[in-house]
Amino acid sequence: MSHGKVLVLHGPNLNLLGTRQPEIYGHETLEDINNGLYEQAALNDWEIACHQSNHEGALIDAIQAARLDGTTAIIINPAAYTHTSVAILDALNAFEGRVIEVHLSNVHKREAFRHHSYVSLRADGVIAGLGSQGYRAALAALIRS
Repeated sequence: MSHGKVLVLHGPNLNLLGTRQPEIYGHETLEDINNGLYEQAALNDWEIACHQSNHEGALIDAIQAARLDGTTAIIINPAAYTHTSVAILDALNAFEGRVIEVHLSNVHKREAFRHHSYVSLRADGVIAGLGSQGYRAALAALIRS
């Protein structure tokens, strides 16, 4: 039996990691990030599922499913939906487990519209600017809690 079950959600355009603006987002691919998380989870006897979508509704569907499948925490990088999606916030508000918001870049050093996050209104923690290490730090925090 695992110690916890985590859903990792990656928002729009994160499927292009490694090739999209590497000066901002780095050279690791989404597969590299997910593989590191799978390994970290397995070493700590945690279950993990990773999902990426460019579609807001698919992310909301995944959050809603997590309410019913034993998921204890969500790590979410909502990408551009961070700044626009009340619907994702509403879905997260209906989830009873822990939520950690992750951003690869330091959104506060970027355009002003990126400084506001709807998801932060629900998140138990926010990690920004650590690149892919932010995902690993989020998972480590959940494992330790």
